[in-house]
Amino acid sequence: MAWFKKVRRPMTAPTEPSRVPEGLWVKCPTCAQILYNKDLTANLSVCPTCAHHFRLDAVARLRSLLDDGVWKEHDASLVSNDPLGFVDRKPYAERLREGMAATGLRDAVITATGAIEDLEVEIVAMEYGFIGGSMGVVVGEKITRAAERSTAQRRPLVIICCSGGARMMEGTLSLMQMSKISMALARLDRARVPYVAVLTDPTTGGVTASFAMLADISIAEPGALIGFAGPRVIEQTIRQTLPAGFQRSEFLLEHGMVDMIVDRRELKPMIARTLRFMGAAPPAAPSDTIPLPAARDAVRAPEPTLDERSPQDT
Repeated sequence: MAWFKKVRRPMTAPTEPSRVPEGLWVKCPTCAQILYNKDLTANLSVCPTCAHHFRLDAVARLRSLLDDGVWKEHDASLVSNDPLGFVDRKPYAERLREGMAATGLRDAVITATGAIEDLEVEIVAMEYGFIGGSMGVVVGEKITRAAERSTAQRRPLVIICCSGGARMMEGTLSLMQMSKISMALARLDRARVPYVAVLTDPTTGGVTASFAMLADISIAEPGALIGFAGPRVIEQTIRQTLPAGFQRSEFLLEHGMVDMIVDRRELKPMIARTLRFMGAAPPAAPSDTIPLPAARDAVRAPEPTLDERSPQDT
């Protein structure tokens, strides 16, 4: 028996609570810099060290783009009625309730009317926090109505895409939204009304295969994942190693799939310049002057008869 014995004390969590409030600091996943949350929010959730773009919710997107952070929302009361009664690990109806509680929205998209540098627009912002921003019947209906309002009012359409694709819990009904939205955008194109798509991280699946790639101008955020199937699925299918940066914004720009990559802090003025280039203009201001009365027709003298003409006229 040893003349001494080390007493092993059980490892327990410290009893004193942390003095640092939760969520006060954020670690950048790219450069590992520790960022003060309020400073990060003021910088539109872009890391000031490496320019990594954190994800934004739909409300924050609208506030960052629209003048004075003001908009008029449309179709906010639309909600899915679980058409298939779908159940996997949990009922679809329960997933809807959880999404509503987490985001405060009834589905994964906000459609609204607002202004970007005095240019009136119909704008759509997708919410990734609501079942991965997936596209179901409600999302398809709201985006279709936004495109139809844009056509009727001749306001440019801006869609901020952020989605994992079609919503599997609604089956074929979710896939039908791809063609439904595409037809509305075709009518918008025939009316020659501008449409700009902003592709954020991630934009995948049926959203990429439909309205995300049908815009007149496609603007991507830096480092955003954009594609149909994910890189892991593609590697397993073709059994080949994918190129570095495959399906990221920079790769797509190099291969002609997007028109430009714009830092989020410069996105608002870039969208405004793009819309002006395509012919958008602010609404005409009402005139303060009093219109003049219509001029009365001048009274013309009757043509002289032959007997009244002077010799010089003849």
